[in-house]
Amino acid sequence: MNLMAVRSASNQKRNSAPVTVYLQNIVVRHTFPVVFTRHLFSPRNRLLRNAIARGETRRQHRCLVLLDKGVLAAFPDLPVQIRSYFDTHAGAMQLVREPLVLAGGEEIKQSSRFVRRMVEALRAGNVCRHSLCLAIGGGAFLDAAGLAAALFHRGVRLVRIPTTALAQCDSGVGVKNAINYAGSKNLLGTFAPPWAVLNDADFLSSLPLPLLLDGIAEAVKVAAIKDASFFRSIGRAAPQIRKRNMSAILRILKRCALLHLDHIATSGDPYELGAARPLDYGHWAAHKLEVLSRHRLSHGHAVSIGIALDALYAARSGFLPEKQAFRLVSILRTCGLPVYAPELSRRDRRRRLAILAGLEEFRAHLGGELTLTLPSPIGSRTEIHSVDEARMAECIAALARWK
Repeated sequence: MNLMAVRSASNQKRNSAPVTVYLQNIVVRHTFPVVFTRHLFSPRNRLLRNAIARGETRRQHRCLVLLDKGVLAAFPDLPVQIRSYFDTHAGAMQLVREPLVLAGGEEIKQSSRFVRRMVEALRAGNVCRHSLCLAIGGGAFLDAAGLAAALFHRGVRLVRIPTTALAQCDSGVGVKNAINYAGSKNLLGTFAPPWAVLNDADFLSSLPLPLLLDGIAEAVKVAAIKDASFFRSIGRAAPQIRKRNMSAILRILKRCALLHLDHIATSGDPYELGAARPLDYGHWAAHKLEVLSRHRLSHGHAVSIGIALDALYAARSGFLPEKQAFRLVSILRTCGLPVYAPELSRRDRRRRLAILAGLEEFRAHLGGELTLTLPSPIGSRTEIHSVDEARMAECIAALARWK
């Protein structure tokens, strides 16, 4: 037994019966492959089959496929390719039904009805804990699908197949699943590692540049607080990124994904029980900007503005050399990302900057204590627990001049 008994002497003095406290220690190890490939659904590519089997080669695994409607619109032949792949590898995998197609983007996270439809499809398909749920879509779609998979039977195996730049380099490789509730972003969710993550670069080929840049914003974010060399390489590649050089973009997205994976594995806080969340650098403003813009701003574009704002604040607070803050803003702009939106300067009824309400919302999201991560200097980070609103307003005014 992995139990440690601690006898409480003080309690024994007050009570006639002895009190013993057992401290239970449970260590759970999660291992899952994160694959970067092309032509994932080519029958000759065995990576999907191998990810599904994961050592259980004598079993035919039942699979429910959930498909983002936006992905289907861009790749109308995908259901046929999926069927052909399953037919080729029928000894290892079986479709329980045709892919269930649902809305993607922020729509799928605004209501629980899509999660309920996924759960009903899992039930109707007789999916068990040895079966699999394959989710093909963008980050928001994977968030909702992951929540459904985590809830059903207390967790069925989830294979994520991210189809956007943002999902392939950030949310798709993480351990979080969530939908929005009561106007709050990601209020209902779980921490549940996937069974596998399969990144197919072919899905990115159809994306317009703004959606590719969503992933680049996350790359700048993680480089600014974790890897100065990577930050410099993004700066050198920025002109090629703006020209949609896919070789440069894919290289940067892959490095971003690996840094996210490393942080989750080595930070000592994969389930975010602590106060600090370094990978949320710039996100207090980004989340609020998404709401204020009614999701006109994509998550990645909002993150771009958020990290630019916090970089200027870090510089004006003495944590970051001003030259480095300006370099971060310049890189974002050279890539083609925004560093300002009119919602940043919007005032509420009390004439207070509306964006500042995001600080309180972020504090609540963190569990009570406000902790913001700032670059200090590039490639490293510091945490602060309060914000000078007047100074932040000055930074917003400065960004307005960069637009």
